[in-house]
Amino acid sequence: MKTTIREKIQISLKNPVLIEGLPGLGLVGRIAARYLIKQLKAEQLARLYSPHFPYYVVVNKKGHARLLRGDFYYWKNPQGNDLLLFTGDSQAQTIEGQYEIADTILNFAEKQKVKAIITLGGYRKEASNTPKVIATATDSAILTKAIEAEAILSPPGNPIVGTAGLLVGMAKFKKIPALCLLGETRGYLPDPGAAKSILLVLQKMLNLRVSLDAINKEIKKSNKILERMRQIQERRETYTKKMQQGEKNKTTYIS
Repeated sequence: MKTTIREKIQISLKNPVLIEGLPGLGLVGRIAARYLIKQLKAEQLARLYSPHFPYYVVVNKKGHARLLRGDFYYWKNPQGNDLLLFTGDSQAQTIEGQYEIADTILNFAEKQKVKAIITLGGYRKEASNTPKVIATATDSAILTKAIEAEAILSPPGNPIVGTAGLLVGMAKFKKIPALCLLGETRGYLPDPGAAKSILLVLQKMLNLRVSLDAINKEIKKSNKILERMRQIQERRETYTKKMQQGEKNKTTYIS
């Protein structure tokens, strides 16, 4: 088996923009991509299978098993560029697999006559309030659009690991403008707050109208989990200090 894409339908898209969001830091890219798919009611176009995904199957509520995969969806935009959205269960587990899957995605994007690529992910940094969105690109025009949409320039030397980075770097060989948007995130828990920041930038860049009510609810749930974790950590630290103080206060006898 090799990495392959199985198309469900044939369709013609109008100046499509490909948005990629696979699992990564804080699941930021995947949360944002899946949210767009759901809110826009995007329809499935194709599926990507690869031997470079982890070697297990997913079992659903009915007991049916399936291979890990990536999914392409499309959305016809009445007021601008159509969208081609890609997300999936996992990233490739090897360096060779990362390049092979990125190349397969780019070949499919070229076939669909994609005019620009936007990849999404997380940027490991504790956000002081609202997570910022870090932007880097291979094309100055698309980067300018991102900055005008309130993203900020990536610091120099910042490595972007995985599909989000490779698609941007390799898109240059296909002469497709590419942009990467990274939301600031702690990285160790699913982060809908960072995903929302990315969605706000995408709305401005692509003239999208998407309700954020559902993701706001997810942010509230996430904040409650973080608060419980903080309280647990405080109790642990208090207990540890008491135990240490107790050890210091013990009288030691030498016989």
